Amino acid sequence: MNAGDGPLSYVQNSSYQRGAIDVAKPIIEQEIATKLDIKQIYSNNPNGICTIADFGCSTGHNSFPVMQFITQAINRKLEYSSPKIPEFHVYFSDVVTNDFNTLFSSLPPDRLYRATAVPGDFHGRLLPEYSLHFGYSAWSLQWLTEIPKAVTDRDSPAWNKGEILYRGDKKEVCEAYLEQYSRDIESFLKSRAVEMVGGGLMAFLVPGVPEFWNPEIEYTIPSYLNLLGSCLMDMAKQLLLVHVSRSCFIEMLFQGRLSKAKVDSFNLPFYYPAPQQLKAILERSHSFTIERMEILNNPGKYTLPSANARAAFFRACLERLLTNYFGSEIIDELFDLYRKKLSASPVFLNPDNDKSIEILIVLKRKTD
Repeated sequence: MNAGDGPLSYVQNSSYQRGAIDVAKPIIEQEIATKLDIKQIYSNNPNGICTIADFGCSTGHNSFPVMQFITQAINRKLEYSSPKIPEFHVYFSDVVTNDFNTLFSSLPPDRLYRATAVPGDFHGRLLPEYSLHFGYSAWSLQWLTEIPKAVTDRDSPAWNKGEILYRGDKKEVCEAYLEQYSRDIESFLKSRAVEMVGGGLMAFLVPGVPEFWNPEIEYTIPSYLNLLGSCLMDMAKQLLLVHVSRSCFIEMLFQGRLSKAKVDSFNLPFYYPAPQQLKAILERSHSFTIERMEILNNPGKYTLPSANARAAFFRACLERLLTNYFGSEIIDELFDLYRKKLSASPVFLNPDNDKSIEILIVLKRKTD
């Protein structure tokens, strides 16, 4: 994500992700009140420390209000059942390149917790054994640990030539992405199973797609990303009118600012599951039970009313990834072209056509 708090930063362009928090808040509070096993907070825990982790915190702008209501909800539950209120510790976790400086320089002064940074890939172990009481993640579990190998193999039926993400009409590509996503979610759960106490809870907000939607008149987050891919291909294949004579022009394709082979080899490390796909993966876990699963219609889509706002949102999320692969010289031109394509599409301009969903999952760690 783009660092800092400037006009192109994630801080200034993450209202879409923020949208579902208000919808999810009462659900998460209710699950804490009814499902969190508070005995585990004090069992073998002489200091009475309650630990919470946000896996994929980014720069904290959307994380802080969630950490606040989670600590308040746990605090309310404990104050009726224990004379001693624990000290809250919150682990803010993200990749090592995350802008933790912006996060810690903007921590709320009235927070109820002590804050710690935990850099690293959350698909692996990050925290001490049996130390975590509540885990949270929002808009992070769509990230893959790696691009599926088959989609970059020219000899594979899943070679994703000319695209930067899977599409519904490419079955082999979709299957390769889903297989990688399944492995990554299973790895995430195995790591959390070691770190979490029995009876602890995890709540996830996972961006996804509905089982059925009409790509002719509707769109989802993958649609947005595939449109960006078309911009990269346009920049690799540009149309030139060559003047041959006074009355004759010849249309010729020439190599653009990007290598077409470079674009063909680029794929985004994201997967946006349908609810039944995610549920099937979670049900294979031997360490967690699914306590609740809700499909939320993200009101954040109405916070991006213009093509400019939407282009800025995706730039804040993708610029660093694109720059690492293609270089910084193309970024302004790429997102200007992207903005123009969004503006020219009556489908994309109407937020009511956005059928992207948020999947709220609450898991409970089984007691051994």
